[in-house]
Amino acid sequence: MFKKVYAVLLAVIVLSACNPGETKKGGGKFGMLDSNIPESTAIEFFDHIYHDKNIEGALKLSTPKMQRLLRSYHTNKGVQKHIFNMRFDKVAIQPSTRSAGRNEYAKDAKIALFFEGELNGDIFKDMRVVELLRIDDQWRVDVVSLE
Repeated sequence: MFKKVYAVLLAVIVLSACNPGETKKGGGKFGMLDSNIPESTAIEFFDHIYHDKNIEGALKLSTPKMQRLLRSYHTNKGVQKHIFNMRFDKVAIQPSTRSAGRNEYAKDAKIALFFEGELNGDIFKDMRVVELLRIDDQWRVDVVSLE
């Protein structure tokens, strides 16, 4: 009797140890970007602009200066057209591989992002440089430019 209880208990322990638990969702092509690096924040910012129904998610990742600019255009389509001059129906966003670096102690960062997407069946490729500032230990998008 004791052997059966021991075997069941051992099986429960082994099976519970195999549970993968909650995995952390990262950014980037393979989901491996840490959420506390500027590349991840820049990608998440544009992901909100191009894939959400409103700009609220992008506002949370912006400095007060960028928030004022985004709010002045009210909608994602307005922001895409007038601020970034890049409209897409579908888009994939990738950081420049050479821009990744050690940013744990930096106060600001410049990240190059590559955009490849579709608009009305045509393929478009573009690039933007995103300047980020660290505010209260969180990266915030401050400026988006062509260079």
